[in-house]
Amino acid sequence: MILLVVALVWLAGPCITPPVPGPIVVPFRQPACPYCPGHRGVEYAPAPGTPVHAVASGVVTFAGNVAGTLYVVLRQDDGLLATYGFLQAAAVHSGQSVAAGGVVGFSSARLYFGWRRDGVPVDPTPALSGTRARPRLVPTNGARPRPGPPGGA
Repeated sequence: MILLVVALVWLAGPCITPPVPGPIVVPFRQPACPYCPGHRGVEYAPAPGTPVHAVASGVVTFAGNVAGTLYVVLRQDDGLLATYGFLQAAAVHSGQSVAAGGVVGFSSARLYFGWRRDGVPVDPTPALSGTRARPRLVPTNGARPRPGPPGGA
């Protein structure tokens, strides 16, 4: 008898440090169309005043209020636009270069983080977690399974 088991394995690939410590409390939900409902990023629930770190290096394209909410937008070196929202305070200004891990601002009780490529939302979750589910055949006769692929986040 052969048993198919879905195992959680580390896969090599882009892996980034989240902008704040802690779990994602509101996941990414891809909208069906550019104007349809969805959630175009992820949200965290950090302690207010937590430093918010850039997930990659780039240049600040916007730092300011939109409808009473403070945002910082960073054009990353890889071309993605990273948006950090619901900030309590910004630590950067437009045109400023920011290194990966640099502080872009300080959180309120929520933090929004989203990516866009060419105006289209990109789910950051796979890069933030570093893990993905992948099916693997596992021996059911007690034999030792073959090693998984090398990798890590």
